[in-house]
Amino acid sequence: MATYTLTARRLQQALSHGVRRYHLSAMRRRAKVVMSRFEPNEYINYELLRKNVDIVHKRLDKPLTLSEKIVYGHLDDPVNQEIGRGRTYLRLRPDRVAMQDATAQMAMLQFISSGLPRVAVPSTIHCDHLIEAQVGGEKDLARAKDMNKEVYDFLATAGAKYGVGFWKPGSGIIHQIILENYAYPGILLIGTDSHTPNGGGLGGICIGVGGADAVDVMAGIPWELKCPKVIGVKLTGHLSGWTSPKDVILKVAGILTVKGGTGAIVEYHGPGVESISCTGMATICNMGAEIGATTSVFPYNHRMKKYMEKTGRAEIAAVADEFQDLLVPDEGCEYDQLIEINLTELKPHINGPFTPDLAHPVSEIGTAAEKNGWPLDIRVGLIGSCTNSSYEDMGRSAAVAQQAIDHGLKCKSQFTVTPGSEQIRATIERDGYAQVLRDVGGIVLANACGPCIGQWDRRDVKKGEKNTIVTSYNRNFTGRNDANPATHAFVTSPEIVTALSIAGTLKFDPERDSLTGADGKKFKLKAPNADELPSKDFDPGQDTYQYPPEDPKGIEVNVNPQSQRLQLLAPFDKWDKKDLVDMRVLIKVKGKCTTDHISAAGPWLKFRGHLDNISNNLLIGAINIENNKANEVKNHISNEYEPVPDTARAYKKRGIKWVVIGDENYGEGSSREHAALEPRHLGGRAIIVKSFARIHETNLKKQGLLPLTFSDPSDYDKVQPDDKVSITGLNEFAPGKPLTCILKHKDGSQDTILLNHSFNEGQIEWFKAGSALNRMKELQK
Repeated sequence: MATYTLTARRLQQALSHGVRRYHLSAMRRRAKVVMSRFEPNEYINYELLRKNVDIVHKRLDKPLTLSEKIVYGHLDDPVNQEIGRGRTYLRLRPDRVAMQDATAQMAMLQFISSGLPRVAVPSTIHCDHLIEAQVGGEKDLARAKDMNKEVYDFLATAGAKYGVGFWKPGSGIIHQIILENYAYPGILLIGTDSHTPNGGGLGGICIGVGGADAVDVMAGIPWELKCPKVIGVKLTGHLSGWTSPKDVILKVAGILTVKGGTGAIVEYHGPGVESISCTGMATICNMGAEIGATTSVFPYNHRMKKYMEKTGRAEIAAVADEFQDLLVPDEGCEYDQLIEINLTELKPHINGPFTPDLAHPVSEIGTAAEKNGWPLDIRVGLIGSCTNSSYEDMGRSAAVAQQAIDHGLKCKSQFTVTPGSEQIRATIERDGYAQVLRDVGGIVLANACGPCIGQWDRRDVKKGEKNTIVTSYNRNFTGRNDANPATHAFVTSPEIVTALSIAGTLKFDPERDSLTGADGKKFKLKAPNADELPSKDFDPGQDTYQYPPEDPKGIEVNVNPQSQRLQLLAPFDKWDKKDLVDMRVLIKVKGKCTTDHISAAGPWLKFRGHLDNISNNLLIGAINIENNKANEVKNHISNEYEPVPDTARAYKKRGIKWVVIGDENYGEGSSREHAALEPRHLGGRAIIVKSFARIHETNLKKQGLLPLTFSDPSDYDKVQPDDKVSITGLNEFAPGKPLTCILKHKDGSQDTILLNHSFNEGQIEWFKAGSALNRMKELQK
């Protein structure tokens, strides 16, 4: 176990002399502080957080990490809740819910089917995923509003009827909007997007979940989370030169890999934190999703205070100051694992291709590319996304671009810019950054996710053409950005993307190499410098928020039965109290299988509100171990090789249940619950793998499926694609008790293996009822 010594001793000394009592009494005399300007009747309750943390402190009798303070401070029953890191399930009361438009459709459809009249906690919908990058911001936004009118109207009216705030298309990316308006130190927020941890940059515990989890919280039901372990990352030294906050998480990803953070919160601390801006901390927390972490968080400090003051939340900063001891780790707290990074020695990094944990120093990427046969020429550089689209990010990129312009150069690669929000767009336009980025050859896209999630109408390469792109995004799985499996995508900081786009090659190291100006003279780019926040106030831009009315009477939410975009949900069937016998193997997946492989994004996003239509992309990206091909599996009815969804539908029509067999970290990546809804809808009953990513495992449970892991990982090799699979012992299904699996092989022989699971008693009831939503309805009755 590692310990962290809190440096703020003066704060503790002051608290020990009664200042805490004074502050609490002062707070009682002071007016309440609202959670956001959009919700004038919802207040921050640090006193409840204090009360709960005090109870847990006395029970556990040990110093707490910051993560523990915030998580345990939101316990539904802090007196009786069993607490054990990595062992027990916690029942929590989150402060709010956030949903992006692609996942909000299914979340709101589930909430509607619950029959409840209004959400129980502050909730918002953010329209950012359905805007395709094509020619530029204004035209792309107008096109998206026209193409997605039916979905936007549904989300707007559903929000109005059920009390959910609605951020219209063009508002910006959900995580930037949350950081600017809703996150605050000590908040517990859940969001239906895997990069919700972005809010950790403001000292909150912000966790990505599936839509069914969001429905629980919106329904006022305690939310369950397996008590997370805590990984400490101690930062020393300070950032300088070309090294940026992005390099911290790129380095951590290289250390922990894509599954090293599973089941844990990553908690950054140490003197190096002081050299990182608030939005830089958000960048680091955002990409923590790529190491499988439950979330990531930074301790409250003056950088967060400065950011809140600049974004119109000085009152929240003031009250956070008074409760600061709650918003930093205790002296002597213990971490399950400790990583130390000296920021002074940290070099700029670039990770990829095809996985976000393949880390390289920028100085070595050219050599690595030549060695591995990766294309050196950079076709497109893309900056922005929810990970790196802050004012500081745009300023540092513009500082690099201006140097090229001063020497008569433009980008050799295509270059795109995605502002994170309408506020960022308006402010960088006012302050000249946007024009500089255009002058160097950039195209400013809409305030949306765009190419980061595959919403990119890319036309400069043909599908299958080998090429390289560099981005400041967070994820670079095969085909993610442009649906081309031959695109080699690398992730790095926005300023490095800009420099590489100017040079046009992976062999360029801005710390070492020179460029040739229009006058024929060589010059080196200087390390960029930019303000972390604008000297003037932020320009809010256009007003894009729709308040939910106090009285929703008369508001109708209609779904056309003939719609190809939206479909009301029918309940899944209950368990029939029988063992699952002679199920077919739909596919035995070879290697990495992310949520992109299970339920692709890009052009499929338009069907996120229509379960039957989107199920036509089920596992079309997964590689079948039988033939090393994607979307081609043996249909054991026809004995022909057919697409995965077609085969699943054929089995469902015949009443044949089926399973999926997978490898390590199955379901890593996005929070999209469609990757769980689709197999359930098409007749799947179990997913059996070596290990799961956290969000996907929970999503499968919520939809009444059995996510199971091999007790012996080598048993993966015993399963053959022609096997019939039986899972027995379900009438004695109990927490911690393995299930028996019988594999009947084609030659008449069979193997019996054990399968582990992580179900608790309440989750077993989800399985029996057919889904968590079905169970909620049973309890309502």
